[in-house]
Amino acid sequence: MKTWKRFLPDVVVVVLFAVISFAYFFVPVTQGKILYRHDASAGVGSAQEMTEFQNRTGEATRWTNAIFGGMPTYQMSPSYQSTDGLSQVMNAYHLWLPENVWFLFVYLLGFYILLRAFDFHQSLAALGSIMWAFSSYFLIIIAAGHLWKVMALAYLPPMIAGIVLAYRGRYLSGFIVTAIFTAFEVKANHVQMTYYYLFIILFMVIAYLVQAVREKQLAGFLKATGVLAVAALIGVAINLSSLYHTWQYQKESMRGKSELLKADGANQTSSGLDRDYITQWSYGIHETMTLLVPDAKGGASVPLSKNETAMLKVDPQIQSMIPQLYDAFPQYFGSQPGTSGPVYVGAFVLFLFILGLFLVKGTTKWALLAATILSVLLSWGHNFMGFTNFFLDYIPMYAKFRTVASILVIAEFTIPLLAALTLKRLVDEPELLGKKMKYAYISLGLTAGVAVLVAVFPDMMGPFFSDQERQMINSIQGMDGNTAGAILANISAMRAAMVSSDAWRSVIVILIGFALLFAYKMKKLRADYMIAGLLVLCLVDMWQVDKRYLNDEMFVPKSERDMPQQPTAADLEINKDKSLDYRVLNFASNTFNENETSYFHKSIGGYHPAKLRRYQEMIDAYIAPEMQKTMQAIAAAGGDMQAVDGVKTFPVLNMLNTKYFILPLQGGATAPIQNPYAQGNGWFVNKLTYVNDANAEYAQVGKIDVCHEAVADKKFEAALGQAKMNDSTATVKLDKYEPNNLQYTVNSKNGGVVVFSEVYYPGWTATVDGQPAELGRVNYILRAVSVKPGKHTVVLDFHPTSISTTETIAYIAMIILLLAIVGAGYMEWKRRK
Repeated sequence: MKTWKRFLPDVVVVVLFAVISFAYFFVPVTQGKILYRHDASAGVGSAQEMTEFQNRTGEATRWTNAIFGGMPTYQMSPSYQSTDGLSQVMNAYHLWLPENVWFLFVYLLGFYILLRAFDFHQSLAALGSIMWAFSSYFLIIIAAGHLWKVMALAYLPPMIAGIVLAYRGRYLSGFIVTAIFTAFEVKANHVQMTYYYLFIILFMVIAYLVQAVREKQLAGFLKATGVLAVAALIGVAINLSSLYHTWQYQKESMRGKSELLKADGANQTSSGLDRDYITQWSYGIHETMTLLVPDAKGGASVPLSKNETAMLKVDPQIQSMIPQLYDAFPQYFGSQPGTSGPVYVGAFVLFLFILGLFLVKGTTKWALLAATILSVLLSWGHNFMGFTNFFLDYIPMYAKFRTVASILVIAEFTIPLLAALTLKRLVDEPELLGKKMKYAYISLGLTAGVAVLVAVFPDMMGPFFSDQERQMINSIQGMDGNTAGAILANISAMRAAMVSSDAWRSVIVILIGFALLFAYKMKKLRADYMIAGLLVLCLVDMWQVDKRYLNDEMFVPKSERDMPQQPTAADLEINKDKSLDYRVLNFASNTFNENETSYFHKSIGGYHPAKLRRYQEMIDAYIAPEMQKTMQAIAAAGGDMQAVDGVKTFPVLNMLNTKYFILPLQGGATAPIQNPYAQGNGWFVNKLTYVNDANAEYAQVGKIDVCHEAVADKKFEAALGQAKMNDSTATVKLDKYEPNNLQYTVNSKNGGVVVFSEVYYPGWTATVDGQPAELGRVNYILRAVSVKPGKHTVVLDFHPTSISTTETIAYIAMIILLLAIVGAGYMEWKRRK
């Protein structure tokens, strides 16, 4: 009974979190609607071949040919039997709540666990959780469908809670909490978010080390560090299958270093990613003001016409002249290519953060401040390139991640945490605010005062239009200089109105929060009432902003998601071809940014943020240029493929066995056209040239007749040997197809090198007549094998042996964690007995 009473307040808070989460999504949940997400919908097509294979065989394939000519599924479907039990535990942690609801719920619960580890009272921990969970970016990524990122962010605070517990002397609790949530975190499979939070952990560990040295408690620090290291290893080991194969895959993906050495090597980083690519989405220096004023740069890249405040400033004359003008201009006017919304941490939360810099004692404050500054500076990316370059060149792994603006997730953690620590000190020491009131006024000036300046002088956030927008206006036929100037002035006035209105809103929020603190200081308001008032204030403030970017209108009937992808007439026509394996190139779509084609066919294109680097390089140098030439040639020939010189026009597409093109027609219709030049599933080559490096191989592909010749890096010479002349009687026939197993019959008089129209990737194995054979790489991306004269059975297989090894280690780690939990339960039972 005593135990129940002890935990009852925590149970009440957890129920409150569930209610709040349901309330945010009340309309779609009660109406049975789901959120349409581009990333999630894109995954349906890319996963279709995997899904069909698993339904048919009960086996998970680690390779699919449905996207980009073929790629591993490690980052498309990272599921392993060893983590099935962990998934069930995670579902229980989510309380089996509906999708979207549980995302917000675990945000709240995770930060609550962290604050309770800091010995926060339940009500204050609940307030702190609201301040963290409703930060705008966390809701924006739900809307965008970045669900792995959502989960990774949700599990990080409770993982850090385990670290806090251990350094506060609660070693066993710290061990268990750290191990469990490390396992959750790694399974969430978003390495970038985990990596960013390692900076927070590093700063906090340093802070605890400094504290231990000052207090002469170094032995305790070392013990806690050892406990945490073991806990982290167990959490990692439980997910070793996913981690190892992600690490293995990243070396071959866009995140890894290219074999090619570029002429502009100064722009390359240690990972091989270009600096421009990494920093394309960099937060503007002025844009950092969105932490305080969400619309400081206009908000999201949605039409101006959707903003009521902006539309109040419309020039009626311009509107009558160009009715669709305000649909063409976005609300956002920052320096990023586009955005789904700003990073807003809450105006009053930011006030408390600044106040905490004056009031909170101890090393933790300085750790949080350092992490915040680091986060902001790195988010500026190419706007602060000297600092960014240092991290790209010298900090391990930093260059593997793009969209540097997302590192603001660190500030979104440190700001509300220090804000919560500030409130804790004010509640623990009721007289403190009276003694330190001048710091409250300073904080008021640095937040509300700055917001007033932005409200009165919104031009300080300008310019309100870009050079590209100016050029767009000037390019309108018949547009004179005066009219163009009037249009740009009107757009500026509309965007200025948005900025000013939102700045006044932040001022009001801060003043209300300040008034509650002042009433508490004057003893006109009890601490619990102040906490309740601030909880409502922060919830209403951030809820309203979040609803701009994740709202009920974005949900669609569930039937729309559950409805199978509908084939077009072109899809149906192509699917009449029952050949085992061929590829399709869709010209009627954004070829490299959609997976609808992959739902029905093995696509040359696709959408995935971490495709194979080698394939992307072939897209850049060969596939994309060939696509342009192909469309021109087909148009010039009036659609008669026999009149097109396909051998010379699109040789790389031919060697990838691109048997069908889908062409766009007027009115949005499409039509398939067969490519008679596709080279099939495999062929013997009469000539194989070895070159010294990847650059030479890459360049040579465009200079050889790929129908009869091949080029390879000399490192594959031992595996492939020399090609031999073969006549037209030499054949390669695909007898059996599975995405992870291909069986061929090859027949030739002289033997030699067989090239397969399959994408090369380490881990594929080959056998010839049941005997192991070495696979080589030719033409930069294709597989090849050497065979002797005569008829042979060649099998290409992808069942990496590393999976069984990593699975065994994962099971052992899970058993160790379970024993630790059982042991902890027994010790607690014995203590209370």
